Amino acid sequence: MAKHAVLHNFYTSNKWVTFRLNLIAERKNICNRCGERIAKSKDIIGHHKIELTPENVHDYSISLNPDLVELVCFDCHNKEHRRFGYQGMKEVYLVYGPPLSGKTTFVQQQMGRGDLVVDMDRLYAAVTMLPSYDKPDNLYSNVVQVQNTLLDNIKTRYGKWHNAWVIGGYADKYKRERLADDLGAELIFCDVSKDVCVSRLEQDEDRQYRKDEWIKYIDKWFGTYTN
Repeated sequence: MAKHAVLHNFYTSNKWVTFRLNLIAERKNICNRCGERIAKSKDIIGHHKIELTPENVHDYSISLNPDLVELVCFDCHNKEHRRFGYQGMKEVYLVYGPPLSGKTTFVQQQMGRGDLVVDMDRLYAAVTMLPSYDKPDNLYSNVVQVQNTLLDNIKTRYGKWHNAWVIGGYADKYKRERLADDLGAELIFCDVSKDVCVSRLEQDEDRQYRKDEWIKYIDKWFGTYTN
């Protein structure tokens, strides 16, 4: 079954129609985004905060969860999905901090589907098929080349991505701020102490065989960090 057919079948199902009507009865004809009254119930859109896909549409803790569905007007829905003249500005965020400071977790919590993420650990994994904590030195230049291509895409706003997230250590203030200026990015610092990073390393089973290696990464970051 085609992707759009799966979603269409859900949105025309009795389960969704009844769910949406119950939400409208409970919340009234008010857009949850702009607060405007929507005259006709048929013009009220049930917007899923977690975008529905063929993989999650039948997970009713997502697709039929009232806490994850907003009632919105057409304008607010088009703005959310950047349609019909509402593409808006592409936002760019440079998320930096020491190893094991939670950068990737933060981005996963904040990003949206259709955002572009540039993460050296994930790029290494993509080109080596190794776990993200195992980064062969001999492939560093190749991975950097891939990273630079994606950074150029962000700098020129090439492509149809929504927002972009660049993840890295970026301990050196000058290099960090220069990159942020080049990308037009907002800086987000994952500010945790060295002790917290080491404690997280101690609890990370995947990195135990490379513990000494990661201690060096942590020491190097805190040794070179400038704010």
